[in-house]
Amino acid sequence: MQRRDFLKLSMGTAAVAAFASHANAQGEVKQIRIGYQKTGVLVIARQQAVLEKHFTPQGIDVKWIEFSSGPPMMEAMNVGSVDFGAVGDSPPVFAQAAGAAIVYAAGQPITNGQGILVPKESPIRSIADLKGKRIGFTKGSSAHNVVVQTLEQAGLIYADITPVYLTPPDAGPAFANGSIEAWAIWDPYFAIGETRQNGRILINAREVTKTNSFYIANRDFARNHGTILQQIVDVTTAAGRWAEQHRDEVARSLAAITGVPLDIQTVAANRANFVVGPVTDDIVATQQGVADRFYKIGLIPKPIVVRDIVWRSTAI
Repeated sequence: MQRRDFLKLSMGTAAVAAFASHANAQGEVKQIRIGYQKTGVLVIARQQAVLEKHFTPQGIDVKWIEFSSGPPMMEAMNVGSVDFGAVGDSPPVFAQAAGAAIVYAAGQPITNGQGILVPKESPIRSIADLKGKRIGFTKGSSAHNVVVQTLEQAGLIYADITPVYLTPPDAGPAFANGSIEAWAIWDPYFAIGETRQNGRILINAREVTKTNSFYIANRDFARNHGTILQQIVDVTTAAGRWAEQHRDEVARSLAAITGVPLDIQTVAANRANFVVGPVTDDIVATQQGVADRFYKIGLIPKPIVVRDIVWRSTAI
């Protein structure tokens, strides 16, 4: 056998082996674990069972795991307890800086539905009035980024406030009883604060910065099961397109799954963006700005490059 023929055969055998290995890796998936919060496209997907309808014929079960915020979801994803989930812009920045095994699978611009609340009778009337105040928010969440950028807009620094790190379920009562003087939060808690807890919107996030939410996947899951991940993204994207055109039904779905009253979820649904798409260069640039800002003020221990963990499907 000539050398070139041997190389062709060897390369062909290696390719077949690699394909078989990849196929086996894909076939090993028996369950997909989805992390979700109390709002967004994944709640709709769960209520309509669209992922179950897609994957059950393939012999794959779908398990849903609820989180109160993004940071604990990122922790679960890092250790392999969650395969795919939706979070705001800050959790993946903190997670990447900590070396977490995650990738960005898809993006979703946020146009409304988060900001900073103060009590209706509060003397706080401007961003500058936040100086020296106790502001409640979840550490490492999208609300963290909103606080940082809001302060910058008024020429304040992070040290000018007293951050009170609270999960959304704990921050709501703290806001209502006056333990914190402002609350940075997202829907549906944002709507709850307005309608149930005597809140007044001090600032909408869209007034200070562009924000995005993300669909994140466990790095090993993305590497080993890219075809399945692309299917998850495709089904989620289709659910988002449906949601854009059926907001009343979305509100009912959100209320049914989360237990948050329909009137509150109606407010949240009517001002939400449900369009899911690829992580574009513009989204990467915006997210890199978040990461650079967090490093500059010492919230993360080292600089990171967001683009390094953006997943690109071979199907695209």
